[in-house]
Amino acid sequence: MLRIYEMLTDRLKEDLKNSLKSGNAERVGIIRLFISEANNKQKEKFGAETKMLSDEDVVAVLQKEAKKRREAIELYKKGGRMDLARKEEMELTILAEYLPKALSSAEIKAVVDKLHASGLVEFNALMKGAMKELKGKADGKMVGDIIKKKLGLI
Repeated sequence: MLRIYEMLTDRLKEDLKNSLKSGNAERVGIIRLFISEANNKQKEKFGAETKMLSDEDVVAVLQKEAKKRREAIELYKKGGRMDLARKEEMELTILAEYLPKALSSAEIKAVVDKLHASGLVEFNALMKGAMKELKGKADGKMVGDIIKKKLGLI
């Protein structure tokens, strides 16, 4: 069975090639950025060794890029820069093609409820347990908001 990284890398390279052929400059630039970020993470983790990143590492890199774009969109909208917000949204749309499907808030709530029922009543403990189980599947901000509601903090 192929690992996600190998499949994602192949898919990114194939999409890059197709985007170059079709002349889609925006897509080419963002796909090159994704490949570069994955390569940087691999070098950071393994140095000159030829080891591959784990599936979780690659997903983490892509999620970090998605988080950057969501934050930038929010800031650009607050600043009235809709042109830049649209650019970030376009990049986020392309990025979403390579990320695993995110869990719904109901699915996240079910995990939080299960942890809470097992005796965890402190925000940090719930957050740690939830993110351990939901890593790569859910946005940390959404998980935190659900936990805060559960504990009556908001």
